[in-house]
Amino acid sequence: MHISQQFDLSGRAAVVTGGSQGIGLAIAELLHAFGAEVHIFDVVAPSDSSDNPFTYHTLDLSDSSAVNQAVSTLPKNATLLVNNAGITRDRSLTKMSDDEWSSVLRVNLDGAFYTLRAMSSLMREAGHGRVVNITSINGMRGKFGQANYSSAKAGLIGLTKTAARELGPKGVTVNAVAPGMVMTEMAKKLPQEYIDKAKDETVVKQLAHPEDIANAVLFLLSEAAKFITGEVIRVDGGQYI
Repeated sequence: MHISQQFDLSGRAAVVTGGSQGIGLAIAELLHAFGAEVHIFDVVAPSDSSDNPFTYHTLDLSDSSAVNQAVSTLPKNATLLVNNAGITRDRSLTKMSDDEWSSVLRVNLDGAFYTLRAMSSLMREAGHGRVVNITSINGMRGKFGQANYSSAKAGLIGLTKTAARELGPKGVTVNAVAPGMVMTEMAKKLPQEYIDKAKDETVVKQLAHPEDIANAVLFLLSEAAKFITGEVIRVDGGQYI
């Protein structure tokens, strides 16, 4: 198979959670460029989505019944899933409220589980599936003020490896991508000292852009990566090491 054919997603439908902005939007745009029909699961849709090619499903990912309902409307060829949705509620653990803890776990981890569980039926029936969970290097190393976020992202790694074992015999691969700091519009609004510190942690002395994460996701969803499963690929310019 020619390399261009390995990355051709024509005839496949993909779900990208949290795809209305940032990393999720970059992923959605790249998957569409390579032929996929893209469905976005997000709590809000852009105010004007008429100019883009995506199908939006507005829902709360922490509501399993809402997720099941949205998945029931998907076409049968929806065998690509990117669990990208996430929120932050940063605070040191001694000051973190119950809601700050649980809300992050509900969206970042529960939502990924609900979506994967619901879509796995489509994948099993099709005998094909590709799942990429967007975790974080902070789910691997921890981060001050992010007990909730780091715990959820660490949980995603456990979910990735378990799902890879369970779904592999059905033709489904499950992997994770772990970014470091990514220069999204939200990150650009951080104090410069935080950006400089993250950049100094890298070995390439620059920070990723959303497109860098999207490139890794495309690879893992493609036939070029059909023999890779249960892995966590860091896309961080060496920030973790």
